[in-house]
Amino acid sequence: MRRFFVEPALLQGESAVIDGELCRHISTVLRLKAGEKILLADGCGREAVATIGSVDRDGVHLAIGEAVSVQAGADCPALTIYQGLPKGEKLELILQKCTELGVNGIVPFIASRSVARLDGEKLEKRVARWEKIAREAARQSGRGDVPRVGFAPDMAAALAMGSHELGLLLWEGESEQGLKEVVERSPRPGSIAVIIGPEGGLTPEEAAMAVAAGYLPVTLGKRILRTETAGLAVAAILQYVWGDLG
Repeated sequence: MRRFFVEPALLQGESAVIDGELCRHISTVLRLKAGEKILLADGCGREAVATIGSVDRDGVHLAIGEAVSVQAGADCPALTIYQGLPKGEKLELILQKCTELGVNGIVPFIASRSVARLDGEKLEKRVARWEKIAREAARQSGRGDVPRVGFAPDMAAALAMGSHELGLLLWEGESEQGLKEVVERSPRPGSIAVIIGPEGGLTPEEAAMAVAAGYLPVTLGKRILRTETAGLAVAAILQYVWGDLG
């Protein structure tokens, strides 16, 4: 059964009409017909089976069944990745794979050593694209929710966003405290935030800011990971230890 993300309000009624890009995808690309069933997800952990009544110039007409809660990983710690903005399309890979790994939020931020710079209309378009990538990755991986995608103009702004029970700073300047050590001595947290630097890493000043804000600097050992690999490795480890991976 095909699965699509829609606005939460759409699942509240017994019928609805889908238009725009999603309508074109259902009718023109997938060529779904009247009588076929599809699965609608609201991105917040609820889904409903809908039956296509008809397809016309006004859109795809649906009869919507009862919405049920199907949010996976509800007992997992809420995990947010604060990612120093990398070059090129690396962030798109990070968004896709973090979504597959069950990360709840991804917040790119412009670090001192970030090469890319975004502002104004360019930033709005890029954030909209990031959200679309996360939504599509959530659909393909069968998630009932879509991770939040944010943006911070610098480290200070990233540190001021949200709250968490455990903060981890993955920093190449740390040589003694490993992630394994921190995980083994920490009780299971309800929420976790992880800071990852861009290519070139974080500056000592940025690391000091994070530590002053309560983040624990950790190392992954002797392996040197690219920025697009580091966050995924940490997310997988944390989901294995405290989440629902494995």
